[in-house]
Amino acid sequence: MTDSLANGPSPQPARSYRGPIPELHEEALRLRQRGCTVPEIAKRVGVARSIAYQWVRHLPIDRDSEEVRARRRAHSKVMTDAQWGQHRAARDAARAETVAKAAAWVKQLRHRELVLVGAAIYWCEGGKAKPWRPNDCRVKFINSDPALVLLFLRFVEALGVGPAALRFRVSIHENADEAEAVRWWAELVGVPAEEFQRSSLKRHRPETKRQDAGEGYRGCLTVNVLRSSRLYWKVEGIMKGMSDGVPGWGR
Repeated sequence: MTDSLANGPSPQPARSYRGPIPELHEEALRLRQRGCTVPEIAKRVGVARSIAYQWVRHLPIDRDSEEVRARRRAHSKVMTDAQWGQHRAARDAARAETVAKAAAWVKQLRHRELVLVGAAIYWCEGGKAKPWRPNDCRVKFINSDPALVLLFLRFVEALGVGPAALRFRVSIHENADEAEAVRWWAELVGVPAEEFQRSSLKRHRPETKRQDAGEGYRGCLTVNVLRSSRLYWKVEGIMKGMSDGVPGWGR
């Protein structure tokens, strides 16, 4: 008696794919119709790529379909995350450490620092007189960054402007949640939403792909300071003093 007979029947040979197995073949066709590539089909069905190719080669893939594009984007993201995940984690940690150290260095702004910084952000972001309207010296600040808005409010307060002289207005696209935006800004600045001026609604253009949309979109807040010509002149003077006190470039 031979060893093979003594040890029982011989193991069955591996499954051959000389002819398509109906259920696998049908699944391969369905995957192809959904836009899957041959390697994807082979992996999901469990056959060699050559076999998957033989089964679906008569079905061209629609590479422009939205599903295919979405799958390719998802695959690209997975590959990118796998390649750069560790680098991004290290970068984010370094950024957080740098921000924390810089914030600790600033600590608390003194009056002079607050006035200088406030004047600078207003001159960058606020309304200014123009050559064609040189006497339009109203202090008007508009921004979407809550940190800059709060810094501006502290600035005008440091220069003696009281809450009664301030007027608030939200500027937002018409398809956004205007009421929620008003409530959010009102809570930030500590003013009842009922005291806000009527919001300025921007026309929505569907053909424009805006990046500042979504759940966190709250538009911009405009802060008007009443009877603010002299305040404007003071800001103008502060900026002149800072520019005069800085040496020319390269000196």
